[in-house]
Amino acid sequence: MTDRFRLTMAQLNPTVGDISGNCDLIYDAWAHGKSAGSSMVACPEMVVTGYQTQDMVRRPQFYRDAMAAVEMLAVRCADGPGLGVGAPWYDADEEQLYNAYFILKEGRITARMLKYFLPNFNVFDEVRLFKSGPISGPFTLGPDGPRIGTPICEDAWYVDVCETMVESGAEILVVPNGSPYFRNKFDIRLNTMVARVVENDVPLVYLNMVGGQDDQVFDGGSFVLNPGGELAMSMPVFDEALAEVDFVRTDAGWRAEPGQKTVFADEWEQDYRAMVEGLRDYMRKTGFKKVLLGLSGGIDSAIVATIAADALGPENVRGVMLPSEFTSQASLADAQGVVDALGCTYDTVSIAAPRTAVTEALAPLFEGLDEGLTEENIQSRLRGLLLMAQSNKFGEMLLTTGNKSEVAVGYATIYGDMSGGYNPIKDMYKMRVFETCRWRNANHRPWMKGPAGTVIPETIITKPPTAELRDDQRDDQSLPPYEVLDAILEMLVDQEASVADCVAAGFERETVKKIEHLIYISEYKRFQSAPGPRLTPRAFWLDRRYPIVNRWRDDS
Repeated sequence: MTDRFRLTMAQLNPTVGDISGNCDLIYDAWAHGKSAGSSMVACPEMVVTGYQTQDMVRRPQFYRDAMAAVEMLAVRCADGPGLGVGAPWYDADEEQLYNAYFILKEGRITARMLKYFLPNFNVFDEVRLFKSGPISGPFTLGPDGPRIGTPICEDAWYVDVCETMVESGAEILVVPNGSPYFRNKFDIRLNTMVARVVENDVPLVYLNMVGGQDDQVFDGGSFVLNPGGELAMSMPVFDEALAEVDFVRTDAGWRAEPGQKTVFADEWEQDYRAMVEGLRDYMRKTGFKKVLLGLSGGIDSAIVATIAADALGPENVRGVMLPSEFTSQASLADAQGVVDALGCTYDTVSIAAPRTAVTEALAPLFEGLDEGLTEENIQSRLRGLLLMAQSNKFGEMLLTTGNKSEVAVGYATIYGDMSGGYNPIKDMYKMRVFETCRWRNANHRPWMKGPAGTVIPETIITKPPTAELRDDQRDDQSLPPYEVLDAILEMLVDQEASVADCVAAGFERETVKKIEHLIYISEYKRFQSAPGPRLTPRAFWLDRRYPIVNRWRDDS
């Protein structure tokens, strides 16, 4: 009887739709496992197609391509360890599509598990896409090996599937996941999986993917638990990695031998890493090599430039200052300070002449009307036009720089400073932007391609925020101070609190009602805004979905 079982955990970074490329990643992981003497190589959920595919998985040719790729992988990986891969499966008899996990061994599919619990919340729409499958029993890779149960991602978040698999004879649970990041999520995952282990008294392997996909960043952090909830080993967050875990048969059942345990960074570093990796993968997976962004001398564009430099290298980042008569000398100096510190390319394009031309063109229509927000927004839209023209001409993707506070209340100009293909700070409130700048100035990590040291001048962090669209303009003339605004937004947006809740927390009702009004009337802007990495469970787009046309208001 075999008393040892070696498993290779493949924490991979697939690309949605790149079925051939993903299969190459899988094969390389399998070859590594073969060299390591593993009996099985386990890959994450839906690794063959990438995750999440959204409605693309419903296209018949797409899922046929994926199913054919699984068959080819079985043949390609016939001579060596068993291989576990996630992919869609279409049952032609039932005419139903499933989220499946396949076990490949000796040139064929030897087992197939179907996902039972389909998540239908936050960023997930699996009830829309897949049919819930029956709970599968365990599989084995040989007469003497352990019986393995495979709850697929959400299946392990509830008691039923794991319990049924263990009652059916499973001695080890291997859980393939496509679980995206949000702040402090690892502890939630770990505590949930500890509960499954304590309930079932068997070891559990939690295997997650890594990499950015649109607004989601998968953060890895795979781990192994022994009965009782003891952590046997853990893998890094955000990095592709392969690791072996050895299970030993004991009188009490199979147990994982202790392995390396990764020390995870704090939430500030993990948020920053998510923004860097989100942008890095968005660029790589869409085929862009370089970015540009408008540098204003303000804190938002400074942190976005820094994130871009860390993601892509300073040589692939170009800042553009687009000054008007309202642009202060201090802003010009601060923008120059950022590019000097980062080592990015820098250009200046004045909007003075285009603004004069637009003003003259509109003069007959605007005659007799006071200047105001319209004229301010023309400046922003001219900047957007000039930046997009450069993006088209030079093939650089334009980054937009609005933080979550501005995105929430519409303190941004559609077709102006909202122009761009990606927004790295879309899910970060303004007060966290300040602290993130301080964190980055004080910290440098090997995964950062930008330079170490103070890359965001202290003058940018400490000066009052301003859009500089008129003389002596400050953000707090239009909005409450950001510490107040952010606290109200966290209640109204992230916690779905009522107006009465906010008032009870000490905020003035008039201020809360103003913010609520701005949130609702800005929905159309968010509907057209660039994607950005999800840092919280209530990011705009898939986590929080509100109608554009909405006349309800909270009168509590």
